[in-house]
Amino acid sequence: MGILNLTPDSFFDGGSYTQEQAALTQVEKMLHDGATFIDVGGYSSKPKAAFVSEEEELQRVVHFIQKIKHEFPEAILSVDTFRAKVAFESVQHGAAIVNDIAAGGLDDQMMATVAQLQVPYIMMHMKGTPQTMQSFTQYDDIIKEMLFYFSEKIVQARALGINDLIIDPGFGFSKTLEQNFQVMQQLELFQMTELPLLSGISRKSMIYKTLNTDAQHSLNGTTTLNTISLMKGAKILRVHDVKEAVECITLYNQIQS
Repeated sequence: MGILNLTPDSFFDGGSYTQEQAALTQVEKMLHDGATFIDVGGYSSKPKAAFVSEEEELQRVVHFIQKIKHEFPEAILSVDTFRAKVAFESVQHGAAIVNDIAAGGLDDQMMATVAQLQVPYIMMHMKGTPQTMQSFTQYDDIIKEMLFYFSEKIVQARALGINDLIIDPGFGFSKTLEQNFQVMQQLELFQMTELPLLSGISRKSMIYKTLNTDAQHSLNGTTTLNTISLMKGAKILRVHDVKEAVECITLYNQIQS
């Protein structure tokens, strides 16, 4: 899953793809490098990210989805949003997957909307909002509480008629540095949900803070944790750097075969 941030303030590539030609060039590169699908987002979810109105998010996302589908009609697009209206409009204009960092927790119409649209739904673990999530890192047993969270979300989604579900443990969301590594250490336990698992650790602070570097110099660390994610059962890698992630998958598959 190649990441396309249409935001001015995303933690790694904020502002790089707010212009139409730059975004289309990046999509072309990611597809050429082997991306299965492109995740289009118009609201930065980094800690303490600036609030974006629904209208502004819609303007950012829908326009680009239309342009991408016009230029690359075979491209499979997901929309990275926690708002039902943005999800609905995006799918109407060409998106095929909804990727929700809040698993319905920030818009009570989201799951019903996804059920109506009958598209795959990615549900991530997070508490609070992007602005407040880092104040919600208290857990008695983080893995147990995350599994319970997903079990509730799965029941809710299934009851509404959502057939295709994917779970994302939400590295960097409502978790301390140590908790992120604890989740990675026990990532295989999320296979008990019997749902595909997405790992999104690309260039995140759990990497660059541990290595005393920055997001720009975190590709090698990303590759390492992507490989570990695959070994622990991840089926989707959400990444900024598609070529290197595809190489991870190719080598991993070679070992498995």
